[in-house]
Amino acid sequence: MAELDLTLLRTFVSVVETGGFTRAGERVHRTQSTISQQVRRLEEALGVTLLERGTRSVALTDEGERLLAYARRLLTLNDEARAALATGREAVEVVRVGVPEDYAVDRLPAVLSAFARRNRRYRLDVRCDISVRLRHGFETGELDVALLKQEPGRPGATAVWREPLCWAAGAGHEVHRDDPLPLVLFPLGCVYRHRAVHELDAAGRRWRVAYSSPNLSGVQAAVLAGLGVGVLARSSLPAGARVLGPADGLPALPDTELALLAAPGAGDGARLVAELLSGSLAGGDHPREAAA
Repeated sequence: MAELDLTLLRTFVSVVETGGFTRAGERVHRTQSTISQQVRRLEEALGVTLLERGTRSVALTDEGERLLAYARRLLTLNDEARAALATGREAVEVVRVGVPEDYAVDRLPAVLSAFARRNRRYRLDVRCDISVRLRHGFETGELDVALLKQEPGRPGATAVWREPLCWAAGAGHEVHRDDPLPLVLFPLGCVYRHRAVHELDAAGRRWRVAYSSPNLSGVQAAVLAGLGVGVLARSSLPAGARVLGPADGLPALPDTELALLAAPGAGDGARLVAELLSGSLAGGDHPREAAA
């Protein structure tokens, strides 16, 4: 088996984190065809298929999921080594941050841009993913700071905020009247998915998964197209969608939580980033200290 090429690994991670070849190309400033060729080169070198290609998105194979954690660790170690050994410059502290996609798209660039300009000695390594994977990355030491969705009351967070959820459907679509109810969901392990299934089962409402996507944009697009009913944070409801509820035959959805996790002893940079993220969210629900 050939040695792992860090350039190809970085491309592979970018495809996974952005959800497709086009968006990965935009991140690393390469064409879609170049990104696709690099992933195929990595697959050929390893002798396995890493990604299942769809018309609108890509999904990890079992081998791809196993490689992903190793790839991220190798890239992080490479970046840290380069920063630490750079001559003629002050050592750079890498702060590894994990955030959900809706926050990364809507708020993160503005929040972190000022921080990056003022704090040259810190470099931000940001991962965008679903919450179950972000929690795993935090618990295994791959992330210093994580902002993620969780069921209320889970211990271990620095601060938590209420996150109201809603059933969402495309305007003009009556899919909520179908039996079984078609659902547009995030993958297994997502707190939104768990909440939807639990409340429907408790209400005795039959359901089926009509569409699943790891990306917020994919879920939003499927809801607007009328493929099914989705569960979204009210702050992520796209233009053109309408909110459904008990009057439409759907059970009420209790709130979830947005939780901030910060690794103890991760360094001053991680502490500063955690404070910045906390401050950016304090304009909505005020954060409260979570139980230890």
